[in-house]
Amino acid sequence: MRIKAHVVKKETVEKKIDTDFIRLDAFLKMNDAVQSGGHAKLVIQGGEVRVNGEVCTQRGKKLRPGDSAEFNRIIYKVI
Repeated sequence: MRIKAHVVKKETVEKKIDTDFIRLDAFLKMNDAVQSGGHAKLVIQGGEVRVNGEVCTQRGKKLRPGDSAEFNRIIYKVI
């Protein structure tokens, strides 16, 4: 029996920040990945967001340059 896997290439978006860090919920809003802060809270606490490859449920998670957040098959990189 053979199983075929379809690999979907993920889009990557880079966003520069002018501060030392940015909160995860604010970063998702900045990139228009979510519609509002309330939407960000729901998707983060629902386990739909990965930070550096691991599921993150902390909406106040600090992201620094070099970190990435993934939501809806799009990878958002902090630069």
